[in-house]
Amino acid sequence: MSYEAGNFDVVVVGAGHAGVEAALAPARMGAKTAMITINLDMIAFMPCNPSIGGPAKGIVVREIDALGGEMGRNIDKTYIQMRMLNTGKGPAVRALRAQADKFDYQNEMKKTLENEKNLTLVQGMVERLVVEDGECKGVITQTGAIYRAKTVVITTGTYMRGEIILGELKYSSGPNNQQPSIKLSEHLEELGFDLVRFKTGTPPRVHSDSIDYSKTEIQPGDDVHRAFSYETTKYITDQLPCWLTYTNESTHQLIDENLHRSPMYSGMIKGTGPRYCPSIEDKVVRFNDKPRHQIFLEPEGRNTQEVYVQGLSTSLPEEVQHKILQTIPGLEKVQMMRAGYAIEYDAVVPTQLWPTLETKLVKNLYTAGQINGTSGYEEAAGQGIMAGINAGRRAMDKEEVILSRADAYIGVLIDDLVTKGTNEPYRLLTSRAEYRLLLRHDNADLRLTEKGHEIGLITEERYQKFLAKKEAIEGEKHRLQSIIIKPTAEVQELIRSLGGSELKDGIRASDLLKRPEVSYEHIKQLVPAAGELDFETEEQTEIQIKYEGYIEKSLQQVERLKKMEDKKIPENIDYDAISGLATEARQKLKEVRPLTLAQASRISGVNPADISILLVYLEQGRIARIKQ
Repeated sequence: MSYEAGNFDVVVVGAGHAGVEAALAPARMGAKTAMITINLDMIAFMPCNPSIGGPAKGIVVREIDALGGEMGRNIDKTYIQMRMLNTGKGPAVRALRAQADKFDYQNEMKKTLENEKNLTLVQGMVERLVVEDGECKGVITQTGAIYRAKTVVITTGTYMRGEIILGELKYSSGPNNQQPSIKLSEHLEELGFDLVRFKTGTPPRVHSDSIDYSKTEIQPGDDVHRAFSYETTKYITDQLPCWLTYTNESTHQLIDENLHRSPMYSGMIKGTGPRYCPSIEDKVVRFNDKPRHQIFLEPEGRNTQEVYVQGLSTSLPEEVQHKILQTIPGLEKVQMMRAGYAIEYDAVVPTQLWPTLETKLVKNLYTAGQINGTSGYEEAAGQGIMAGINAGRRAMDKEEVILSRADAYIGVLIDDLVTKGTNEPYRLLTSRAEYRLLLRHDNADLRLTEKGHEIGLITEERYQKFLAKKEAIEGEKHRLQSIIIKPTAEVQELIRSLGGSELKDGIRASDLLKRPEVSYEHIKQLVPAAGELDFETEEQTEIQIKYEGYIEKSLQQVERLKKMEDKKIPENIDYDAISGLATEARQKLKEVRPLTLAQASRISGVNPADISILLVYLEQGRIARIKQ
């Protein structure tokens, strides 16, 4: 028997890293929101690596924070270690990474959700959607509860028809032996959605007291205060170290001898795994010339002895995993607490989505996270906040928001998914962003806080602080451009000590700062300070002056892209009516239905000649449309 359980503006299905952002965003914008999840004890659970951030991913967390999301604030309250990666490289590839206390992370996020006044949390299994005349009007749970909504966001992660695989054993399950979602998957197929089968995996967990840390290398956190969120003012000082060890020939030989028992190679696993996070079996086979692979031992929290064996993701049989662990230095007598496993699950083919993450097939229905074919908590959360913003704005009759590839890594992620699709679990990399010098860790607030404020997720107080910071950066840049540094003995001595060529004449402080060997700290030794500036203002001043030429070139490229982004393509254009388009281009354009000429140009199989034909057709203005 079904019954009416409530009316909402937005209903979010799932409470993983995509789900929490997808629910908090509309609730904070003023939309009445419900979040329905199989198990309320699994909110923001980390089934795999207990960490947040890393190359490209860490920048996504900063972007979520700049838009008014929660992931950055939550990890800043619950980390056990924080490190800035790639500090020896340029600002475009620097990224923050934090080890989480996975239990504190979960509990803190659950508390945040419970205290959100516009948000209702419900434990339940969503099995069907309420779809009328091609529009989603709500969801129906296993118990027959009907939750009506103006918009629905599905964020089911790896739960849809999830199957855990461990050696020769295979059984229906969500991650960490949670209940899987079976009927929702079947229902989406009934509605006409194309689903694909993907696979991910996790390594064993071992008992800390059984590790001989003297045979490993310590990996401490940074000794300077760092944070993901621009709002963080309190820092955790008692950090816990991670530890580094390596596989060896014995490890690799044992894996080779047991490959026939690996579900990856026996044919038991049908789903496609993530290329950039391969299992140890995959690494040994694909990189058989390498004598060893890195293994990081990462504590799962302050109040647990479980240690995550990063780099040893596997689905080999349990007894083989025991033997493999014992070949690794420091783990000879290790006690395995949980075996690694693979999980196969259903994902939606993401080219079935608009750039707003609304599905093309069913209006007012959005999907976000691993259901869209991505891997990683950060990619999930980035999609979650955008799906939540757009579902909330649709429910409130406001225009939806699309981030471009020049706005954010989140924009790159979503555009790649909806335009190109993915044939494996998608992972963000800095190399995927053509404007990565503009999309830096340090400037996420300058790129996105304005948008977050317009949307209603950034408070007025935070926005005023942001404006003051912007003003301080511009003021300091202007000041350094107006000061002339003369070639005094003190100046020449400093430049010589840095390995630079001496000044022949006076030079602007800003021009001296452009020299690769000169830092803002050196300029401060030569030029009296204008007052106390915080670290971020100084850092921003230095980066903007030092990389001015490169940034200017990138901005010119963005301007050219913007002209193509401004060329809108009608949603129901009839591509069959455009003569001259290549057959493959016509097929791909009909499948993706790009919203702009720029998006059309990024579709695999659509060539520059096709774009030229399309441009001429659009400019003629006599556009044939498909009859609905």
